[in-house]
Amino acid sequence: MNTLIQTLVSKRQELLLAVGQHVQLSLIALIIAMMIAIPLAVIVARHQRTAAILTQIAGVLQTIPSLALLGLLIPFVGIGMAPAIIALVIYAILPIFSGTLTGLTGIDSVLEEAADAFGMTAREKLLRFELPLAMPTMLAGIRQALVMIIGTATLAALIGAGGLGSFILLGIDRNNNALILIGAIASGLLAITLSSALYLIQHNRLRSVFTVSVIVLISWIGLTFYQAVKPTPQTIIIAGKLGSEPDILINMYKDLIQHAVPGTKVILKPNFGQTSFLFNALKAKQITMYPEFTGTVLESLVKPAKGQQEISASPAQLYGYAKNDLRQQFRMTYLPPMAYNNTYAIVVKKAYAQAHRIKTITDLRPLTANLLGGFDLEFLDRPDGYKGLASKYGLRFKTQSMDPGLRYEALNNGKITVTDRYSTDSQIRQFRLLALQDNRHLFPTYQGAPLMNTAFAQKNPHIVQALNVLAGKISEQDMQEMNYEVNVKQLSAANVARHYLTTHQLLGGGKK
Repeated sequence: MNTLIQTLVSKRQELLLAVGQHVQLSLIALIIAMMIAIPLAVIVARHQRTAAILTQIAGVLQTIPSLALLGLLIPFVGIGMAPAIIALVIYAILPIFSGTLTGLTGIDSVLEEAADAFGMTAREKLLRFELPLAMPTMLAGIRQALVMIIGTATLAALIGAGGLGSFILLGIDRNNNALILIGAIASGLLAITLSSALYLIQHNRLRSVFTVSVIVLISWIGLTFYQAVKPTPQTIIIAGKLGSEPDILINMYKDLIQHAVPGTKVILKPNFGQTSFLFNALKAKQITMYPEFTGTVLESLVKPAKGQQEISASPAQLYGYAKNDLRQQFRMTYLPPMAYNNTYAIVVKKAYAQAHRIKTITDLRPLTANLLGGFDLEFLDRPDGYKGLASKYGLRFKTQSMDPGLRYEALNNGKITVTDRYSTDSQIRQFRLLALQDNRHLFPTYQGAPLMNTAFAQKNPHIVQALNVLAGKISEQDMQEMNYEVNVKQLSAANVARHYLTTHQLLGGGKK
């Protein structure tokens, strides 16, 4: 409890910002969903077959997995609020549409006949009679949609839209239960608070407050979109994958850029998600750059050039292949890489390795019947991941997918027996793990460097020059120690990044 309170106090400003972002996302999505669903329900209320078809369509849309929907939207609308709001609106339409439709079609026919007898027009019946009678059921659907939106909006953090999901993702990645609890509890309290407000409105209290709130929200939406489209000076958006290491690197990029070009506005998007999210966002020019690794480029992002695999793959050759393929296929610029090789490896607990006399990946073959692997979805699907273990080592064992931030804890607690890791992961030291020798050379070299669109690189040579000071720098030991400071010592990635740059005189001096 003390840890939770201390974390809450130290992160109070970030929490207030995240709550504001979460409320903004949720209420904007709710208003837009109401503007779509309520008129549709009114139009089809007297057309039973059409209403049934639209209900089925809305139901199908709601079954689309949220992560899949976000991934599909990025190439079209980029990252940030836009895809998050679109996804939330899609999920909110069904309960609002169904609630409105049920309310309108459930009005007693005797009351309908009485309205006709009074000579009401169709418009008068709708506004003065039908909608007021249907309002309690409509508001019940809106409440259901709002609670669903608030829960689903936590995933918006994966695409740079902020919100309380950023606390949950960061907590999972850093193995910090306090951060996870803060994000989850705040999300739950937010849902209860807003749902309770709608409950009071539903039961004929706060109706005037509801009307004023809708006006304020519409004005807020207009201001938000104005700020999104108004001309602004050049802003550099640097994104990073999940984990402490990308967080450290993007903070280094920010410091180097702002030191070389003072006054430059740099926005960081940490814990952005899997490789495909970042690469699609870069192609769509929704982010400016992100750290990428040579092995990932060649295995997952580009189509190998003819004859490329016929030459022995030294680190320098791999970087050359990646750089040329990215330039030719995507018009992207891949800057020179850092020194360390953050390659994949297969790890087990040292006690397990000693008990079964395991040193190499091949040594796992007699144990496959009892192995349980815990890997993230990207590793399970990569040719240099689990597929490579099957094809090159003949290893086929039971696996389960899990978030990268959970795999070490699961291995340490005996929930799984084997997982993948990167050579710079701090958890190797923290949990006393053993990296098995890759005796059949499955994993290629993984050297990291900034990846950006060529058009940006050509227009900003000073920024390129500033980032190039990292070329050939940072050893494997350096990176593992920095990850340990962030993950275990709970230091901020920004401070760890600045400390490395200043102590190695890459910023020309300065304060720690």
